[in-house]
Amino acid sequence: MISLLTDTYKAEPLFSGWDDTMIRSCLQQVMGEILVTDTAEPKSACAHLGCFAFYTGEPDAELVRYKPDGFLIMTPQNKDWAELIEQCHPTAEKATRYAIKKDTVFDRQKLQKMLNLLPPGYELKQIDEDLYDQCLQSTLTADFVANFGSKERFMELGLGFVILKNGEIVSGASSFSRFREGIEIEVDTVGSERRKGLASTACAALILKCLEKGLYPSWDAQNLTSVRLAEKLGYQLEREYQVYETQ
Repeated sequence: MISLLTDTYKAEPLFSGWDDTMIRSCLQQVMGEILVTDTAEPKSACAHLGCFAFYTGEPDAELVRYKPDGFLIMTPQNKDWAELIEQCHPTAEKATRYAIKKDTVFDRQKLQKMLNLLPPGYELKQIDEDLYDQCLQSTLTADFVANFGSKERFMELGLGFVILKNGEIVSGASSFSRFREGIEIEVDTVGSERRKGLASTACAALILKCLEKGLYPSWDAQNLTSVRLAEKLGYQLEREYQVYETQ
């Protein structure tokens, strides 16, 4: 039986050495949840936050078969978990993601200069209560705020910037999730507005605000385009890793 682990410290040894901020969010009980089949002495666990799930410990088919509705990115700790995911979800698509180092020392002057590169006709704004509502109106921008569950929760723990053109959000960078020491960045741009440096400007604003608040702006890349943007901002690639995407 799948159960929510309220004493999340019991799962910490299982995730030892796996430095992903969404796992931290779950273990710290800031956001997300830890799912287990044994709450007394868990030997396996799944950290679930938004559309991400991370599987660790002894491979457990019951954990892998349990899936919330909607799109899910399943991340196995090792080959055994990967094989189990393939067995339980044969239609899942294997994909490559890119882990970015989490010890970046940022060049604040370089980031500040990026704020001045915004083209005429565009406006950079920090997400407030009104822009929170506007973000939810589009599937492209909903992930900027949706994982926090409420406007009040986002205003308390979230942080983000959007770029507007004629009053419409065309690009932005925000907190996909929050852990005690920082945020995990979500960035996106409307297709017709790409290659204009908008994402760079939004990300630079977000990173600078994080540094101002003493928070670390963590980055995990979905594709090589995201890696290149991260490197432009001062991050460094750490490694590739495999995930499984399923509906």
